[in-house]
Amino acid sequence: MKLSPYFIQLRSAYEAELDDLTSDSEGHDVLSKRLAEKRKELKFLIQMMELSPEMVAVIFHRGFSFKLPAVMDHLLLSESDELPEWDSLADAVQLAPWAQTLAQEILKAPMGAWFLTVAAALEYMYAKPGARPVTAAAHDEDTDGENDGEEDSDGERNEQDDEDEEEARVREEAGADWMVEQGFDRKDRS
Repeated sequence: MKLSPYFIQLRSAYEAELDDLTSDSEGHDVLSKRLAEKRKELKFLIQMMELSPEMVAVIFHRGFSFKLPAVMDHLLLSESDELPEWDSLADAVQLAPWAQTLAQEILKAPMGAWFLTVAAALEYMYAKPGARPVTAAAHDEDTDGENDGEEDSDGERNEQDDEDEEEARVREEAGADWMVEQGFDRKDRS
């Protein structure tokens, strides 16, 4: 999966934030407790959502389900000022009932719709272990035809990698088509 520079940066910050919340100094798992505490601080956190969205987005951890992964994959190519509005993701993302209450409060804020889109993207990346940034050099190697698939220890191409790449391309195209239907311009694949 390819990520825009914006989401490359935010992904690591989001993961670090969740890691910080996961265990106490004695190593006990306290994530649920700490997330519950953070959710109670919503009014304060709303002030931080534009400057530090990763610190606020954790309140939605495990609160999204993704019905159209291709749309989310395409969204991850966007920069912060190119993100679709939250309402346009209604077919792709569903909120858990407990998260809907938080979202209603967030949407009252001036940047609320933007933030919910970012929060959904962060949680999507976190839940998807294969989401890793692709550098420009790696992308160039993949598109020049010389490196179209991995070789295993016997020098054979790995068919699973080829199938994964094809699936990712199909999902990316489906996401791009959906974004065009929503009124956004198609991004050039470069």
